[in-house]
Amino acid sequence: MARRCAITGKGVQMGNNVSHANNRTRRSFRPNLQIASFLSEALGDTVRLRLSTNAIRTIEHAGGFDAFLLKTAPAKLPATLRRIRQRLDKARAKAA
Repeated sequence: MARRCAITGKGVQMGNNVSHANNRTRRSFRPNLQIASFLSEALGDTVRLRLSTNAIRTIEHAGGFDAFLLKTAPAKLPATLRRIRQRLDKARAKAA
């Protein structure tokens, strides 16, 4: 499983550990990824994603998973979330 956020695209970055003697050794900076489950009210289903904590806060700030998907342009979403958004649009159209 890749160490990459499904929404923000944040991944592993490389850098150096620098000692007091200025010795440099390579190290990696890993993103704070969490497995998060979001309830989609329109779909009536939960969606599990591996997200950075920043992305989780973004979804909560937007007002929930459904609201986040509807506010975000499809071109900015990865393929997996685009498919979920299409299902969401169909479910909303059917309910209306």
